[in-house]
Amino acid sequence: MKEYEMIIGLEVHVELKTKTKIFCNCATSFGAAPNTHTCPVCMGLPGTLPVLNRKVVEYAVKAGLALNCKIANFSKHDRKNYFYPDLPKAYQISQFDMPLCKQGYLDIETELGSKRIGITRIHIEEDAGKLIHDDVYGTMIDCNRCGVPLIEIVSEPDIRSASEAKAYLQKLRAILLYTGISDCKMNEGAFRCDVNLSVREKGTEKLGTRTEIKNLNSFQFVVKAIEYEYNRHLKAIENGETIIQETRRFDVNSGKTYSMRNKESANDYRYFPDPDLPPIELSDEEIEEIKHTIPELPDERKRKYTNEYELSAYISEKIVSDIDMANYFEQAVKFSKYPQILSNLIIGDISRLNTADIFTCPISANNIGELSNLIGDGIINTSIAKKLIMRMWEEDINPVQVVENEDLKQINDRAFLDSIALEVIKNSERLVSDYRGGKLQAMKALMGQAMGKTSGKANPVIMEELLKSRIKELTE
Repeated sequence: MKEYEMIIGLEVHVELKTKTKIFCNCATSFGAAPNTHTCPVCMGLPGTLPVLNRKVVEYAVKAGLALNCKIANFSKHDRKNYFYPDLPKAYQISQFDMPLCKQGYLDIETELGSKRIGITRIHIEEDAGKLIHDDVYGTMIDCNRCGVPLIEIVSEPDIRSASEAKAYLQKLRAILLYTGISDCKMNEGAFRCDVNLSVREKGTEKLGTRTEIKNLNSFQFVVKAIEYEYNRHLKAIENGETIIQETRRFDVNSGKTYSMRNKESANDYRYFPDPDLPPIELSDEEIEEIKHTIPELPDERKRKYTNEYELSAYISEKIVSDIDMANYFEQAVKFSKYPQILSNLIIGDISRLNTADIFTCPISANNIGELSNLIGDGIINTSIAKKLIMRMWEEDINPVQVVENEDLKQINDRAFLDSIALEVIKNSERLVSDYRGGKLQAMKALMGQAMGKTSGKANPVIMEELLKSRIKELTE
């Protein structure tokens, strides 16, 4: 079998958190009754003229600076011509050859270390409307979203796996949330992604035929869509089939992608400069002024976590890539003597209990901080800690009081634990024989019995040490 690799580039559309639309005074608030936030301008009626919302430019520049982009002193608007039912005027005002921001990057942490993902460009444009499909009335159109300001962030094809794509999107979303230019609510379509994917043999330079998967609004869906599409490409290549350059959609129920239409090229859109809008001109002083409004970003927090709390770069990245998780950690660490234990609890047990795309935790910061202290001080073991977290998730109880009231303290008495070890060995001759014969899994079974006899309260390190020591004596 030949070895292959996936080549991924991402196009991320982000709705900006302005009060009004990009070219008119209609409100941008989500959830209004259909077609109530519209006017002749955002509907593109004849005789209307767009007027650029200056806040959109400021927010886009802010995003560009936060993503290490070069900001253009001169850029322009272009009309991207196409007809879809969700775009009443049959063209979208966007930017083509002179985007506002270009040549940026962001760094992600993988299990293999740090990796830089290039950002080709960031341009501003208007959003299209929304199609609503109904079994009774058919397809209906809500034009409230027409003209809502967007930035499109286009990455270089530097991503090589679904996990890297997820890490990039999480980091990107975190940066945008830190800057305050968008609420990035994925369930409302404020942060959505198109995946461009191709496959090639490892070691070759030539790219394979690219397909695009449109409008993914969940990290989980992005991962599943990439994994399915990669395997679809592989199967086609191995069977000698031709891969068609096309746009596809991901069905969340089946976990498969389906063809929507053949992929258009830039020529198909017949771009030309918008005649109704003047170019965007920014002085170096204006750009510098916007730069001073950018708050502390994820990488700055990451440096603080690695320096002050001695967290690894990988764990620090996991925390800062979700602003809600980072804020929670910073509150909880005030109550913790063991930041490393605390961070492991947050990215481990708590993250597993949290099934949403964004971080939420019903456990108060002081209680999770107290739990980390109980572990770090050796008062409870990790087994008891896991049980406590499950209970705290259901009810925000104080772990110190629970441990005291229910006598859950870890047993460190070596003499008592040694008696448990001897009892387990005496009653488990087959497991002892298996362990002595090289079957290391048998030790887990022995440990399970020993922990059970102490209701899970034995110090597992001491317990395992004593079991091994007593079994070793049997062989001497």
